[in-house]
Amino acid sequence: MALAPILLVGGSGIVGRWAARLLHAAHPEVPLLLGGRDLARAQEAAAEIGGAEGVALQLDATDLGLGERPVSAVAVLFTDDKVAALRFAQTRGVPHLSISPGIIEMGPEVAAYIHRPQAAPVVLGTEWLVGATTIPTLEFAKAFGRVHDITIGALLDEQDAAGPAAYADLERQTKTVPAALTRRDGAFTWCVGDEARTSFRAADGTEMEASTFSVYDVLGLATATDALNVHFKLALGVSSTRRRGEPMSTEIIIELAGEDHAGQLLRTRHAVVHPQGQMPLTGLGVAMVLERLLGLDGKPAAPAGLYFPYQLLEPAVYFARLREIGGQVLTLDVL
Repeated sequence: MALAPILLVGGSGIVGRWAARLLHAAHPEVPLLLGGRDLARAQEAAAEIGGAEGVALQLDATDLGLGERPVSAVAVLFTDDKVAALRFAQTRGVPHLSISPGIIEMGPEVAAYIHRPQAAPVVLGTEWLVGATTIPTLEFAKAFGRVHDITIGALLDEQDAAGPAAYADLERQTKTVPAALTRRDGAFTWCVGDEARTSFRAADGTEMEASTFSVYDVLGLATATDALNVHFKLALGVSSTRRRGEPMSTEIIIELAGEDHAGQLLRTRHAVVHPQGQMPLTGLGVAMVLERLLGLDGKPAAPAGLYFPYQLLEPAVYFARLREIGGQVLTLDVL
């Protein structure tokens, strides 16, 4: 039986186009609907992808303006304040993924899931670049018998084009909501003001001024590893590649400290890097989560449940796909 189209809400944006391209390349038989408010823009994006159709959406309507048209899954790539797409997905009994709500904004999605837990899978996807941090971190953590400290440093290059929706999300989560969640000595705490100012060293060792930042990675990594200290730091500046005179890139620095399986002290430092910036990694995460939810990877489709992306994706498969799209995982010297 042919699969109904996958609906990408906000599919004409940069993330949507990356996700659509990657989905179409891996599964050209699966139809895609690129939905947005601007029909002409959605149709233009669909024409670029192939195997896709642009559609106008109405987030004020219970059917999103699609009528009885079937879909197989829904991915929301900007902030859906009305949670309309999630209600639509639950009514249709199809999986739902969103990648924009911050930690303090997760309540409506969690409440919707709690009220209809058997309706469909619901993925809280606002991990940094949709799994590009959590999946590698948890893989590196396997070398440890006990992880004490996790420090993530995400560096966005000033030249990295993100699109208006992504910038709006970043603005909202860093300025409108100035407090940032972290885990310190086993307690979840909120950092504000000067306490949220911090720094980390980029892949080339340059110290970057940064701010403590709230993403679901803090909750997920602390829960998965029981590390006493989990910090996520975000810097906007010049990436390591651009300092070398090369094009900009995005980089994620992952530092772990604890004990190995023999009880000896262990520290590791890695980087996840992509030469085209943050959007290819975000698009890859969206595409792979949708594949896993629908069973396009050859395994049974994911059952109803509430998930983070890292709970759905296999590290070996993720790393292979990351390499396919030009990403790298680097082992760095411990500073």
